[in-house]
Amino acid sequence: MASSQGMAAYAAPSLFQPHLTRQAIRDAHKKKIPPLLGYYGGIGSTKITRWLAPIGYDAVWVDWEHSSMNVETMTTIVHEAIFMSQGRTIPFVRVPGHDHAAIGYALDAGASIIIPQVETVEQAKHVVSAAKFGSKQNGTRSAPPFRLMRGVTDMTFEPGRDIYEAMNHQAAIMIQIESLAGINNLDAILTEVPDIDIVWLGTLDCRVEMNLPSNMGQGGNEPEWLAAKQKFFDVLDKHDKPYGGFAFSTPPLGSPEMFKQATERMSFVITAADTVALAGMGELLKIGRELLAPEFEKKVNGQNGHAVNGEKS
Repeated sequence: MASSQGMAAYAAPSLFQPHLTRQAIRDAHKKKIPPLLGYYGGIGSTKITRWLAPIGYDAVWVDWEHSSMNVETMTTIVHEAIFMSQGRTIPFVRVPGHDHAAIGYALDAGASIIIPQVETVEQAKHVVSAAKFGSKQNGTRSAPPFRLMRGVTDMTFEPGRDIYEAMNHQAAIMIQIESLAGINNLDAILTEVPDIDIVWLGTLDCRVEMNLPSNMGQGGNEPEWLAAKQKFFDVLDKHDKPYGGFAFSTPPLGSPEMFKQATERMSFVITAADTVALAGMGELLKIGRELLAPEFEKKVNGQNGHAVNGEKS
């Protein structure tokens, strides 16, 4: 598949279906293509998604966990990302918790899923069960009878496959490890639940859970933190499992050197955020006020022969 096409190279026969995201992540992990570059959609806005879609990010992280939106809005954002990018952008929805219905809603919309706060084998098994069709994979996902139109949007990416069996191989499952317990149980999780496609270390939540300074999720040098992080990566290496994370290439959250170093082992990278971009407007306001201040001070001090309101000093 040609990486020059972006994720359109991994599109299903219909854009109403999830991308072949599992394959894209495996290819990135094997260095057949560059890491997937995505942005964090934290605002939960259909309009922002529509505006950014033509840029061509490989992925968008739709944060349903921490944004106030209903199922319909989440579905619309997913569709905006897919269709307005002409298949070049894969939507990943971070679902609110481990709810069976929420997982189904996101997958039915055509997204891949991100599952927060996975700590145990039992939780991981539940997540995969909720995401898969058929008892062969212990699947308990309900088959949506009218999400796809027969003979129009239900074509499979391999001839002869049933559509529901095919979709088991399309959308990816990313789990977030966000506690010390999750790190300690990760080896067992990946051993017993191999259908997990990629793992994300939630550094912000993990540090908060470990009673360490949050540092906006940018890590730290405490011995217990360094030991936990090393254990996380040792387990990933043992299972040869893809890894996803944040990596910014510009200040204040990063630099080109930090980006290159961080992405050496990543298969999925969030490298921008709508929240960060909008917060940048505060800096523009600060700059504007600083530029206006000298001239305003001159007027106030009467250095140009006039006081405030244009009256003579």
